Amino acid sequence: MSDSDKSRSGFDGGVLGYIGIHLLATLVSVCTLFIGYPWAACMTYRWEIKHTTIDGKRLVFDGTGAQLFGTYIKWFLLCIITIGIYTLWLPVKMTAWRVKHTRFA
Repeated sequence: MSDSDKSRSGFDGGVLGYIGIHLLATLVSVCTLFIGYPWAACMTYRWEIKHTTIDGKRLVFDGTGAQLFGTYIKWFLLCIITIGIYTLWLPVKMTAWRVKHTRFA
């Protein structure tokens, strides 16, 4: 691998794959009355990460829907306890969870 290939970062996913994975994730979420949303989110994240390279290295997402579901329950309880104030932290917590489960292949 040349030095120019090592410094290349990019995304090689296509529009049909993007539409397909999002339609499937929506179907999973809606058909399970959004209980399946964590699995749908992981499916979407996995597809996005699978098509991403940084410095010529492929990324891998190893999070699971079951892990995210457990985390959602914890976050939901924290939102109830704090009368909704914890919702301000949720976008940051979700991003941190995604990054925690992303690594180089």
